[in-house]
Amino acid sequence: MKNTYNLRSIAAQAISQVLDRGQSLSTVLPDLQRNISDKDKSLLQELCFGVLRVLPQLEWYISQLMAKPMTGKQRTLHYLLMVGIYQLAYTRIPAHAALAETVNGATALKKPQLKGLINGVLRSFQRQQEQLEERVVNNASHHLHPSWLLARLQTAYPDHWEAIVAANNQKPPMWLRVNSLHHSTADYLSLLTQAEIKAYPHPEHPSALRLAEPTAVTKLPGFNEGWVTVQDVSAQGCAELLAPQENEYILDLCAAPGGKTTHILELAPTANVLAVDIDEQRLKRVKENLQRLKLHAKIIVGDGRTPDKWAKDEKFDRILLDAPCSATGVIRRHPDIKWLRRNDDIATLVTLQAEILEAIWPKLNVGGTLVYATCSILPDENSQQILQFLERHPEALLSDGTIAGHQILPEIEGGDGFFYARLTKKA
Repeated sequence: MKNTYNLRSIAAQAISQVLDRGQSLSTVLPDLQRNISDKDKSLLQELCFGVLRVLPQLEWYISQLMAKPMTGKQRTLHYLLMVGIYQLAYTRIPAHAALAETVNGATALKKPQLKGLINGVLRSFQRQQEQLEERVVNNASHHLHPSWLLARLQTAYPDHWEAIVAANNQKPPMWLRVNSLHHSTADYLSLLTQAEIKAYPHPEHPSALRLAEPTAVTKLPGFNEGWVTVQDVSAQGCAELLAPQENEYILDLCAAPGGKTTHILELAPTANVLAVDIDEQRLKRVKENLQRLKLHAKIIVGDGRTPDKWAKDEKFDRILLDAPCSATGVIRRHPDIKWLRRNDDIATLVTLQAEILEAIWPKLNVGGTLVYATCSILPDENSQQILQFLERHPEALLSDGTIAGHQILPEIEGGDGFFYARLTKKA
């Protein structure tokens, strides 16, 4: 049966919702994917994520091919052009199919009178592609990052910023966390080999396996039985650093979507875990992850700044605070972050993180451990945040080596950008 939808027009609408309405792709795509076949879902994701990954280059190409960009009610057609050029420049989709489907997208977007324009611009790109690609390398759009973020990375990492940018611009590797309650990592690696899925262990993270190629979870041995979870290797470091013990009372704060909650319980199955998040919708994912892995935690909707409302006079042996952050360490997974985040968001986030840290610290038992984690690579949110907290709290002791926590930078075949600091409370 022939599809009744035009995938390129749906991609253009998704990109419009991100760039013009400030919504994230993870919010936009589930609705748009409802009536789409599984095969087309992955192509839609490829088109949307791909366009947002290389957005400045696509903008530059269009500026070279048109006297002025399409604006106002025709703006979605501008994004349709991006989808068309992206296919021609970055995918193996046959050019004739990419052209035909993209031109038909104008009809699906109720602008059939602009089919000729879309066709003309895309054919011009085809004719000039080689020269344009040579010229784009010497253009400011080459780094594919907004200027404010580039400036922050250059200041924070004068020797490494180019490697960070290069890693951010790649498609991310797919990492698995083997559930040690079911298999050793070596045994699960054998199961993958039998299923003809190639994977590599990590030298430092005992449960982590990197797949040579991303794979549908339905093809992973025992996924529905809870044998394995998809989780980046850097994120796996959080629960490892927390080092949960059996029968302890543990708080996982800002817990959604539940990857760290379930990891804590895999490491200490009899721990009493309270998973708290401000977002009720996202907490459903925590529940789903716990059900799949057949693990149990108490789940509560709550604001980290007001723990007395949901924890009353309770105290915890360990607290994992995965703080709200700029997410600048996971840009390769969520390229829309580059265009949704603003420079002045950083100061707002730093204030919020400090408020949550201050509010939750009294809930930690003396002798207890708090792990502060972010998926950011900006010092303001990480090392500087922790140094300022230590100045305010002489009873807080940083217990992992470096002077202000451990910063991980994104690596092409490694983990995402992440920060952890482990604090213990002295008497």
